[in-house]
Amino acid sequence: MPKHPLRQFTAALFAAVLCTAPAAAPPSQWQGAAFAGDRATLEKLAAAGGRVVRVYHHDTDAWVLDEAARLGLKVVMGLWVAHPRHGFRIDDAAAVAAQERDLRAFVERHRNHPALLAWGVGNEVEIGERDPLPMWREIDRLAGIVKRLDPAHPTLMSVADTGDEQLRLLADCCASVDLLGINLYGGAVFALPGRLRAAAITKPVVVTEFGPLGQWQAGRKPWGAPVEPTSTEKAAFYREALAFLARQPQVTGSFPFLWGAKQEQTGTWHGLLLADGSLTAMTDALSEAWGRRVSEPAPRIRGIGIAADAFDPGQEISAGVDAVSFDGSPLRTEWKVVAESAGRAPHDDLEPPPARIPVRVLHADAATVRFVGPERPGAYRLFMTIRDRKGKAATANLPFLVR
Repeated sequence: MPKHPLRQFTAALFAAVLCTAPAAAPPSQWQGAAFAGDRATLEKLAAAGGRVVRVYHHDTDAWVLDEAARLGLKVVMGLWVAHPRHGFRIDDAAAVAAQERDLRAFVERHRNHPALLAWGVGNEVEIGERDPLPMWREIDRLAGIVKRLDPAHPTLMSVADTGDEQLRLLADCCASVDLLGINLYGGAVFALPGRLRAAAITKPVVVTEFGPLGQWQAGRKPWGAPVEPTSTEKAAFYREALAFLARQPQVTGSFPFLWGAKQEQTGTWHGLLLADGSLTAMTDALSEAWGRRVSEPAPRIRGIGIAADAFDPGQEISAGVDAVSFDGSPLRTEWKVVAESAGRAPHDDLEPPPARIPVRVLHADAATVRFVGPERPGAYRLFMTIRDRKGKAATANLPFLVR
């Protein structure tokens, strides 16, 4: 029986750039996560069993190469390509040339780095564009330059999942790109193989970001607040998704989003860790998928609830969480009220964290809270962070309205 060409391609990549993998059980795919954080956060990724880290910005993330080499990790090094929605113009010859010079210099400087696995040329540059092809062709042109400067490492482009029509355009696009990266969320992960076949995409694929339902996909309260899954629900998704993707021959690697913390709708929606570095059920799920046994898992949330969805100004509010630790030992819960996020500005990827709202707490323990609600009408969230005696955390939040 002939060998599958995608498996041969994947095997060649590992033979070339993961030669340090244990001979007894080489991974069939890149195992790691999309990363944003500091050195301590990267160390936790290595300790959890990750083998590869994906970073986005060559100008700010170059330090990851040296640190990854120290930790035995490989790096998909992001070469940041400016977006039209941020003001970049593909018809501005001076801007295009300046960007090319910058990327050339970076590749020449780092192409022989021992931690380098692949070059990630751009990320979602097509967002907001009616026709994505001009920017994709620019990515392809830049990828061709990178390949000429460094033929030893594959090139990767990452696109957003904006529908099947755009996916079909990628079948005949970008010959200088070795690997097609797709950022997927929610059930789109499980539909990917069929969609690739329907789009006639035969190139090896990397799931360059994935996670549970994004805030743009989730169910909403009547006033529009999206409902965030609990950390326990997110962990269950990651277990299922990682197992599914590991069985797909066209998938070269998958990167859960995000090993670190990120404010996007909430401070916990997309981060696999908390802002203080605490590990969670999601990091447990990744570690297990990467072959590490987790003997002391994070707290498990069995249910959450609040007395009502809407309250009068200054009304007493009660809420609760049903959670258990891995060994039955007591848990502790931090409760806080936060204003609903206003989101990002149209041309900015950074979202300011919403304000914490001071409230008068009448009672609080590990399972329940009673407090006097805000006086000002508006949309809020009650956040709960549950910790066990080992410091691992579980998270959930409940949107509510003051009218």
